[in-house]
Amino acid sequence: MKRAALHNLGCKVNAYETEAMEALLVSDGYEIVPFSEEADVYVINTCSVTSMADHKSRQMIHRARKQNPDGVVIAAGCYVQTGAEELKEDLSVDIIIGNNKKDELLPELHKYLEAHNRVFDMIDVNQGHLEFENLYLTKTAEHTRAFLKVQDGCDQFCSYCVIPFARGRIRSRKIDQVVSEVENLVKLGYREFVLTGIHLSSYGMERYGVPGEYGLQDLIEQVASVDGVERVRLGSVEPQIFTQDFIDRVKKVKEFCPHFHLSLQSGCDATLKRMNRKYTAQEYFETCQIIREAFDHPAITTDVIVGFPGETEEEFLESKAFIEKVKFYELHVFKFSRREGTKADTMKDQIPEAVKTERSRILIEIGKRMSEEFRQEVIGREQEILIEDQVEVDGETYWQGYTKEYIKMGYSSDRDLTNKIVTGKATGFLSRDMVLLDRDSLERVR
Repeated sequence: MKRAALHNLGCKVNAYETEAMEALLVSDGYEIVPFSEEADVYVINTCSVTSMADHKSRQMIHRARKQNPDGVVIAAGCYVQTGAEELKEDLSVDIIIGNNKKDELLPELHKYLEAHNRVFDMIDVNQGHLEFENLYLTKTAEHTRAFLKVQDGCDQFCSYCVIPFARGRIRSRKIDQVVSEVENLVKLGYREFVLTGIHLSSYGMERYGVPGEYGLQDLIEQVASVDGVERVRLGSVEPQIFTQDFIDRVKKVKEFCPHFHLSLQSGCDATLKRMNRKYTAQEYFETCQIIREAFDHPAITTDVIVGFPGETEEEFLESKAFIEKVKFYELHVFKFSRREGTKADTMKDQIPEAVKTERSRILIEIGKRMSEEFRQEVIGREQEILIEDQVEVDGETYWQGYTKEYIKMGYSSDRDLTNKIVTGKATGFLSRDMVLLDRDSLERVR
């Protein structure tokens, strides 16, 4: 039997695309094996968000070639777009497939196998319009939760980001196609669906900020209406999307998860301006207030970059104070990494690595404290968790699951609770990041 191995680098969108390409290979008669094993075909879905991601992408391509010099090595994804000229000179790769071309994996593979001529199938990211590529999942690596790619491309051009040059302009998947995929995945047992995209906030918009025929709230409502869907969760979004109308609609959807990952990057207006972000710190804070007024104990998480070019000590302290004011559930801290091809790469006043490391350490500690405080606030309250698997804590076995707010909880039961929803009262902590659901409280399982 033909053997194929895939390796994914990067974001949840890349993970979705990798699983969809795996499904294509399975449909063509391939057995999927671990990337560390010898295979006839290797697929590397690359990332280019940082220079290190470029390096790791090249590294995995070369590893595949060493594992089987006679195998077919296929490179797809973002690094393919940003490093195309370099890859064309790299004889370790046989087929190069650009973003928005991954649904053509099998025709390109067959073309190569017939002629053994290297294949280069790229997209022009400067095109005004690209069609959404026709990829579908038949299963995912998750047991209960499925990530759905519903949007691609970005028109924002933040000064530190190369992704618009790798992914192209914004484009959205039609609602009926998403619903069809959800219906099929529900039949396989999936109960929670996470909507993801490169710039999810622009879903359904002809240009960012200009509504099209449908929007993200329409998609949420339609996915939630599919029989068998228990939860609908959003991936990373921009704060501007949360208008009062948007909030009023989604809070009526009982399946909607009040877990909001709102990209911040900095709590200082001067830094945000240099980053070319499209909001102020005050506008961001007002969005958080709207969300908290609409939902009971919503989880608000974010990403922050420290050491952006020109970030003075005063600007860092302003950002730090803002973060503590918002009180996030989780804080993902990244040190600024120079990326060739972006405006930030050539900016003056680059910050020394030691300063970035110290600022990162400070915010990570703040993030840990805020996360513990948020979890502490659920103690004594009734919680609903979707069970994923079993874990061992201090020698005891617990069923592990997440609330709609994405709080990890453990529950002790002799029953098989795989993919079940359990309701009970949170009573304490099993570990720093896991809350205990009381076994003696009224157990409700569905």
